[in-house]
Amino acid sequence: HTPMYFFLCGLSFSETCSTMAIIPRMLVDLLSDSKTISLPECATQMFVFFGLAANNCFIMAAMSYDRYTAIHKPLHYPILMTHKICFQFITASWMVGFLVSLGIVIVVFNSSFCDSNTIQHFFCDISPVVSLACDYTSRHEMVIFGLSAFVLVGSCVFIVMSYVFIVSTVVKMPSAKGRYKAFSTCSSHLTVVCIHYGFAGFVYLRPKDRDSFCEDMLMAVTYTVLTPLLNPIVYSLRNKEMQTALRKVLG
Repeated sequence: HTPMYFFLCGLSFSETCSTMAIIPRMLVDLLSDSKTISLPECATQMFVFFGLAANNCFIMAAMSYDRYTAIHKPLHYPILMTHKICFQFITASWMVGFLVSLGIVIVVFNSSFCDSNTIQHFFCDISPVVSLACDYTSRHEMVIFGLSAFVLVGSCVFIVMSYVFIVSTVVKMPSAKGRYKAFSTCSSHLTVVCIHYGFAGFVYLRPKDRDSFCEDMLMAVTYTVLTPLLNPIVYSLRNKEMQTALRKVLG
């Protein structure tokens, strides 16, 4: 189980960092009269947040491969998922995630901004910032959409393919106990994936409308704050001691 917890630690650390990239600044703005942010600070916040968000997607994809290997090739698992390979997965996730984020930031902040400088959001998200640009074109939008789709759709397809192989292996198991154990191993990860990709896809892959900023802001709060809080709870529910404690509390 070491690789599984290694990836889980990496995901938790990345989600904590992504939350810290937004929440402290948001609290300062709520408590202060001057709610201003400089252009370099805005670009840095966008770069850090989306780099970590992309990293989360790639780590989840690596976690799905880990589960596929454990179930589909259990005898080769110690060879295929060594500490070195796990570390390479994490390193590649961080590198590719921040490269994609850098591309998005370059496209967004290479635009010329109009007189209006009020961001209708609680952090420097893509849509509120590009809405202030004077020369933002469909070409810019396609580049940003393509990079976002590469992260979200690409990693999601990889996860789906991994689970297709997992399910095809599990249904062939002769033991009902073995099938239950295999599915229970994947249930927490699958729940987190559905929550993460559901909110992220709704915010960043649907067509943008200037009148939908309030709706986007509400979903962004869920994606940036609620999702990192839910993930530890989802994984904690697999712990037998936690399950016993909940049964006692709920009667």
